[in-house]
Amino acid sequence: MHHTLRLYAVNRPFILRLYIILGGLTRVPLLGRMVRSIANAFGDRWHHAYLLTREEAERLIAIAGGLALTPCACRKTFRKCAHPLNTEILIGPGRHILSHAGHSREITRGEALDIINESHRRGLVLTILRCHGDFYAICSCCSCCCVPLRLSRRYGIGRAVMRHKDIVAEYEEVQRNHARG
Repeated sequence: MHHTLRLYAVNRPFILRLYIILGGLTRVPLLGRMVRSIANAFGDRWHHAYLLTREEAERLIAIAGGLALTPCACRKTFRKCAHPLNTEILIGPGRHILSHAGHSREITRGEALDIINESHRRGLVLTILRCHGDFYAICSCCSCCCVPLRLSRRYGIGRAVMRHKDIVAEYEEVQRNHARG
């Protein structure tokens, strides 16, 4: 697990607010283009989200090495709506890093699937989050609070949230590489 995930884990609200503040700089004449370029490069390389279908989220839950439930970091930080907070499912080895930094509890695959299905019913956006190569959570966020979605839609930072043609295979490959050491 990369050290940047540990740093992110203990500073999530601050970092999420910082992302939005920096996103706002994309609207500053002359500076905006450079900020957007740097932010897109950062998203490509360090921290971003992939949009998921409900079926992809269900497949990821089926193969995850372990699951824990925690409040959605974006919704907990910005509180722009009344959607449920407990919709971020920590996955695999990264769940232990994020679990120590906040309030979470281990959950079963059945509980995780119930969360995904309820989130889908509510029209929440499903994403899998990645920090420096490590997948760490499946989040069900709303369009008003979701930081990656807001960065993409409002500020043109398209690399904050992307689609991946086969995200499940990518996740499996990363997990195999971790297992090899």
